[in-house]
Amino acid sequence: MRRWRVATADEVRTRVRRAVGEPAGRPPILAVDGRSSSGKSTFAARLAGMWAGATLVHTDDIAWRQAVLDWAALLTEGVLAPVRAGRSVSYRPPQWDAGGRAGAIEVAADSTLVIVDGVGAGRRELTPVLDAVVWVESPTDDVDRRNAERVAAGETTPGDFAAWMAEERPFVETERTWERAAFIVAGWPALPHDPGTEFVISS
Repeated sequence: MRRWRVATADEVRTRVRRAVGEPAGRPPILAVDGRSSSGKSTFAARLAGMWAGATLVHTDDIAWRQAVLDWAALLTEGVLAPVRAGRSVSYRPPQWDAGGRAGAIEVAADSTLVIVDGVGAGRRELTPVLDAVVWVESPTDDVDRRNAERVAAGETTPGDFAAWMAEERPFVETERTWERAAFIVAGWPALPHDPGTEFVISS
């Protein structure tokens, strides 16, 4: 049972800064992990919005037409290894070319924080190329309701969603990423708080 409490934005910034450290010659890299529809992207976007110079990388972009969870090598080789070497990134995963998707995943060398957001972003396999992990957690009922809303809205098909869950659920339970997290964030309100200036965390 989590013990939740309200934390200010300043405290969350401080916790992230301490967790990722100050690597020399490159941006620190933070993974924001959690189950589908747990609130990961919301937290990642809020953190990026209050961290000047931060860059967001979404694993859904790495995995586009690629695979549900089999993309760690693409993320490492295409994005995180160059970032750790102090280089700017302009990366097009192979399926972007095959599928005619425009643009690229861009990370400037002078980014102050690289936030990798997605299911599996904090997996053990990526530990050597990450500086810290935050886990975003929400009650199962809330996650199931949000997932059902996304299917109903046409964001995915029932078949594709079922296939995704068939991979995600055992993956998450095997990885147990929350056990390696610097701290845990409540993706859905666990306590009354101001969503503009506060977070709910378990530490």
